[in-house]
Amino acid sequence: MKNYEKYKRQYFAPEGENIDWTKKEYIDKAPTWCSVDLRDGNQALIVPMDLKKKLEFWKVLLELGFKEIEVGFPAASETEYDFIRTLIDGNMIPDDVTIQVLMQSREHIIRKTFEAVKGAKRAIMHLYNPTSYAQRKQVFKKTDEEIKAIAVKGAALCKKLAEKTDTECILEYSPESFTGTEPKYALEVCNAVLDVWQPTPENKVIINLPSTVELSMPHLYAAQVEYMRKGLKYGDNVILSIHPHNDRGCGVADAELGILAGAQRVEGTLFGNGERTGNVDIITLALNMFSQGVDPKLDFSNLPKLAETYEKITGMRIGERQPYSGELVFAAFSGSHQDAIAKGIKWHKKQADEGWSVPYLPIDPADVGREYQTDVIRINSQSGKGGIGYLLETNYGYVLPPKMREIVGYTVKSISDHMHKELSPEDVLKIFTENFININSPLGLIDFHYVRDEKVHVTLTVNDHGEIKEIKGTGNGRLDSVSNALKEHLGYEYSDLTYSEHALSQGSSSQAITYLSITLPDGSVSWGAGVHDDIIASSVNALFSAINNISR
Repeated sequence: MKNYEKYKRQYFAPEGENIDWTKKEYIDKAPTWCSVDLRDGNQALIVPMDLKKKLEFWKVLLELGFKEIEVGFPAASETEYDFIRTLIDGNMIPDDVTIQVLMQSREHIIRKTFEAVKGAKRAIMHLYNPTSYAQRKQVFKKTDEEIKAIAVKGAALCKKLAEKTDTECILEYSPESFTGTEPKYALEVCNAVLDVWQPTPENKVIINLPSTVELSMPHLYAAQVEYMRKGLKYGDNVILSIHPHNDRGCGVADAELGILAGAQRVEGTLFGNGERTGNVDIITLALNMFSQGVDPKLDFSNLPKLAETYEKITGMRIGERQPYSGELVFAAFSGSHQDAIAKGIKWHKKQADEGWSVPYLPIDPADVGREYQTDVIRINSQSGKGGIGYLLETNYGYVLPPKMREIVGYTVKSISDHMHKELSPEDVLKIFTENFININSPLGLIDFHYVRDEKVHVTLTVNDHGEIKEIKGTGNGRLDSVSNALKEHLGYEYSDLTYSEHALSQGSSSQAITYLSITLPDGSVSWGAGVHDDIIASSVNALFSAINNISR
């Protein structure tokens, strides 16, 4: 591509060795989650949420289990302010939930923000000012000391107002554009703020490190986080938080490595909504932990419902391949994948105590509200006999013999290929029914009855290509006598008649299904199936189906 030379690295590597995070294999517990959907996510919508939609989204976040929720930037607009007052005045904030509000380090904004949360039991007062090299030089045109003074002045006013209010205030500071700030300078500013706030074990504060714009590879962000963790004053009295965005498509990796590097708290959004390419997706983060046997402390057990509600409220659309949430993320069209999944699910049902390890499925789709029958095994021209057989078995109770699965699979795939579309379970059932079950043309069974002595004798009434005929046969069993009648009187030639059968449902009214194959003189095999209340009738129907399928 042209013009690549004009792009220079805008991030700054921290001094010293900051690789402790590389010695950790996995995240062993969930961080504190803070949803910023109602602020950061909302400001990124084409049409921001009105009061009614915000209240609906608020309820969704509570149901999911969030204990910290950023509710807005109250100084930004009347809608933001009114929403916060509605929550407080309406007593809509549970005792175990803390609201968070955002404010720039400007006196009138800080004062209005504290005014907005009056009456709340507890609130996180999130102060920020930009600190990046680019912002200092291009936007504010101030010296490093002047930018630091903005943060310190705002921090002092926050502390003063927090001491005067009845609301329990938890102070938070973000050096906005942290990833574009020299680490040494970011640490200097954060420590200056901490010196003002003087956190204690009883009155901890939050230092938040936002990847406002993702500028580097995730390992460097982790090194930056670790550098800050090592250098921040007041030790355990500071809660280290991160706020990753996704400009390079690595927001989840940034968050996971940031946690390994010492972050105890993550700010993000559902489905990764946010400005530009979005915030980090808390759903993906949480379910990544879930897939490793860690309780994420959030409830995403009904993702289809959550996705539907989210799209309705925000007007956004969730991509079909969005991790865990997308319509197709558990779907298997490939024949080999379908076969492995079908076998893996059967094995898991017998060996559940060994933990989930089904091929191609990192988590059990049922745990997030997805259905095997409709979400996992999806049928098109790339599908295989295993998946098609699994679908017919799990949805409709048809347990096809392995060799019949292959024939049915080819039939279904051929139809999908010619139609150029995916087939629904109902489509597959229709194809199986119309092509294999009780096929009664060109040879039709009208009636039959048996007489038994040492042998079984049958009399059949058939419609042979439009001509009604009565034929008789004798055999060792009832199906054998029917087969002999067809061979002797109608000239059919085949051998190796094999069949299997089972009930389709339990109870006295259940129907039986028979799967039957015959081998023709040229070595080819024809399959048919029969369904009937009577097991003998179902086997006769299956034989007629197999004979009628010879021409197919």
